[in-house]
Amino acid sequence: MKLLIADDSLMMRKAVERSLAEKNFTLVGSAADGEEALRIFKETLPDLVTLDISMPKMDGITALVEMKKIKPDAKILMVTSQTDTASATEATEKGASGYLGKPFTTEQMLAKVNEILGS
Repeated sequence: MKLLIADDSLMMRKAVERSLAEKNFTLVGSAADGEEALRIFKETLPDLVTLDISMPKMDGITALVEMKKIKPDAKILMVTSQTDTASATEATEKGASGYLGKPFTTEQMLAKVNEILGS
């Protein structure tokens, strides 16, 4: 399964990658901003995207909407420090498959991904 990680923090992208190492994903891209994430998404059509909300050039909510236009059944997990109810509700209404607050543990990440993928 193909994985795309989008977060403006390299440390957070690495943390997501480490957390999902046992899931045997093929990492098809690691993006530092929403525009880059959308470009990689169009090229690779990943099975799972982890997407931060606060990123330069294009925020995660905008990237989410654009990704869902391209691949309506895309599985997109919002991974963000914006853990307020309004942000979670907006992301879910716009098609996010799940929402995980930062910081997170490997166990929390795996549980959320398993929930989204039904595994």
